[in-house]
Amino acid sequence: MPALIFRKGLDLKHAVAGMLADNYHSALVEQIKAEDFTYHAGRLTVHLAREFGFCYGVDRAVDYAYQTRERFPDRRVFLTGEIIHNPHVNDKLRAMGISFLSDAADGLDRLEANDVVILPAFGVTVAMLQQLDRRGCTLIDTTCGSVLNVWKNVRRYAEGGFTSIIHGKVWHEETQATASQAVEYGGKYLVVFDRAETELVCDYIRGKGDREAFLGKFANATSPGFDPDCDLARIGLANQTTMLMSESLEIGEMIRAAMLERYGEPPLAVHYQAFDTICSATQDRQDAVVALLRDRAIDLMIVIGGYNSSNTANLARICAASRPTFHIADPNCLVSATEIRHRPVGTKAEVIANAWLPSNGPVVVGLTSGASTPDNLVGAAIARLEAFCA
Repeated sequence: MPALIFRKGLDLKHAVAGMLADNYHSALVEQIKAEDFTYHAGRLTVHLAREFGFCYGVDRAVDYAYQTRERFPDRRVFLTGEIIHNPHVNDKLRAMGISFLSDAADGLDRLEANDVVILPAFGVTVAMLQQLDRRGCTLIDTTCGSVLNVWKNVRRYAEGGFTSIIHGKVWHEETQATASQAVEYGGKYLVVFDRAETELVCDYIRGKGDREAFLGKFANATSPGFDPDCDLARIGLANQTTMLMSESLEIGEMIRAAMLERYGEPPLAVHYQAFDTICSATQDRQDAVVALLRDRAIDLMIVIGGYNSSNTANLARICAASRPTFHIADPNCLVSATEIRHRPVGTKAEVIANAWLPSNGPVVVGLTSGASTPDNLVGAAIARLEAFCA
């Protein structure tokens, strides 16, 4: 029997509202928002970005997970993997008795027809969805609407004979799900991580690339049977929704310029298409950080969010371009007034920094958080900062 799929919640929003507020709300953060996003305590001033924390898609995904546990108290409930990239939230779900298929080697083999499976905000690949459907599990689909918009356009590219070039991280769940949509609809895809990889693609479009070197470089980032001599002749641009907006736009311009040089202006529309797949929430949070750094005299920036959160890492990248910046996973990383655990921008390991906070005199801290970071963590971080500056 095909799986039963819930895509619009389970009509239990009011039943779980109190639990969600208890787990993720912060009275301090609400107070700061009401006071022009600024908090003063002794020598400390904290300026919050005007857009930060849970976006609509993340809030909806977490809400649906809580509704699922409420609706099916006596059935096994699974998540395919992390619902969002925040360890605090994922640990809360584990504590509620929701198991993660990604935590066990047997994965999908654990499932039975009576089980309930939650699909994360990133979505899942077509292949995984088909496997879940065959098992007959009840599915709760929390895939973000912005991700669905990217899928829609990737399918449009595939049906029109265009290769989808996806600006994203090839190992990220969302990018893998998006790429699978292209293949499912008979199309091709190529994932580019940054401007440097895009430049290699542009060189090949202009006829300057080496075929074997190109195939070797992108061996793990292309659809099966990818042929750059044929599959780069018609290109449609898409992106992982959590990437740096300015970089996605620049990558689009780079590819358009290469296609224009290769084919000329009159037939350009036959060879290149780009629909807007930038997530408005991601853009709003990035714009808010830019405005904060422009409008406030900030001594240092703190960015809160999971280290594997792409949108959080990109917020830190923006901040680090002009201020000392500390990307922390949670408030416990604020060890003391002299010690902080953080992940420097562009690295993959957490480090300890000393003497990170000025020991005397006024200190102005800018603060933002990724779209998968709840307000209670932001409030706890501010409380720690206040204690350090007392």
